Amino acid sequence: MMMEINELPPVTTLFLDIGGVMLSNGWGHVSRRLAAEVFNLNLSELEDRHNLTFVTYEEGKLTLKEYLSMVVFYEKRKFTPDQFRQFMFDQSTPYTEMIEFIKKLKELNHLKIAVVNNEAREMNEHRINKFHLNDFVDFFISSCFVHFRKPDADIFRIALDISQVPAKNVVYIEDTQMFTDVARDLGIRSIQHKNILSTSTELSLMGLKTG
Repeated sequence: MMMEINELPPVTTLFLDIGGVMLSNGWGHVSRRLAAEVFNLNLSELEDRHNLTFVTYEEGKLTLKEYLSMVVFYEKRKFTPDQFRQFMFDQSTPYTEMIEFIKKLKELNHLKIAVVNNEAREMNEHRINKFHLNDFVDFFISSCFVHFRKPDADIFRIALDISQVPAKNVVYIEDTQMFTDVARDLGIRSIQHKNILSTSTELSLMGLKTG
């Protein structure tokens, strides 16, 4: 039997992904395809080398310089590492409406906000600083900081430990279904984010004020 809204445990904390929820994906396959076109790279080789290194890179065990030396600058190029790095950073764009929605949710419901995301250190720090995410996010449990990455359930366990909140009082918002499934298996209510309207509707059903 489904519990009524007033019977659900209160939501005190949101866990949020960044890419696909608050910002575009920082260095996803679309950006890599564009990089191959702009810098005249062999896309197949770029993808093969990326796939061999990205887990280690996102777990914070490779610097951006080391990653690029393996993936792009393993041979002489007509462009510099700084030019390529700037291109990578420029691919990030904000979902401004969603960011403002999260800020409003935090204020209306007095929520803790924690980011739980897979991202390499330099890209993660760039995105946090450029888009002022630390103005409203209380904790960043990023793969590059904790050396676990989704779908490893330990990243969610660490997030629960750091935020010091029971799983039953958390809602996780994420665009990748596999990752919402992992969180849900730990007792964290989870929403696969598709758009603000659907996410807002689900949050309302969980008892949150959305506006």
